Amino acid sequence: MAPITPTAQECGNFLLSTLPQHAYELLVPHLELVASPLHMTLFERGKAMQYAYFPTTGQHSILAPMKDGGMVEVGTVGFEGMAAVDLLTGGNLASETVVCEVPGEALRMPVSAFKEQLETNVALRQVSLRYFQAYLAQVQQSVACNALHSMDQRFARWVLMCYNRARKQPFQLTQEYLASMLGAHRPTVSVTAAKYQDAGMVQYTRGVITVLDQAGLEASTCECYHVVKEQFERFLGKSIA
Repeated sequence: MAPITPTAQECGNFLLSTLPQHAYELLVPHLELVASPLHMTLFERGKAMQYAYFPTTGQHSILAPMKDGGMVEVGTVGFEGMAAVDLLTGGNLASETVVCEVPGEALRMPVSAFKEQLETNVALRQVSLRYFQAYLAQVQQSVACNALHSMDQRFARWVLMCYNRARKQPFQLTQEYLASMLGAHRPTVSVTAAKYQDAGMVQYTRGVITVLDQAGLEASTCECYHVVKEQFERFLGKSIA
């Protein structure tokens, strides 16, 4: 087991880093740092959750599975938050499927320990509920974005969000995942990615992407990217950028 940093500010997860030191120390005995490789399944809809995950790098994708086997992304979680928001409302079963789509690492703790801490650790409960508000704002904005904005704008938004959370370059971002995020077919994603590559904003080869022009992507994206950043700043004091 990898050692856990002794101070909240150094833990790598923003939600936990906002805790007072004494509140963070109550969590340390229950935390372990684990790898979150590409396509790792953290939760499956309707099944019991074993751990609460606090990403330090990478990105977890919240997916709504369909009867035909397809999945559509309805939310994302990175270093700013936690996977397992169902636990914040008292649930034990996952309402959606959660898969790691940008590999990295995460701090995790058993569900039983997390629920106990929510009951007794006031600082953890307060910051977790603020995060829940920010997460809901992100999901609501994504619904509006998917309905109203162009494929090009949504592509730029999702690439920027993944880039912010990966915390390194280059990073893995498969066309399959992009198609899920954008609610599009892979050929459409390929055409859109080629536009941004031809414009010199990204380099994209075999599921690995490098952002070459962050300012250009931010100018190309829709208002939703900036709205979500502002919501996280309002609720948590930090954006996902």
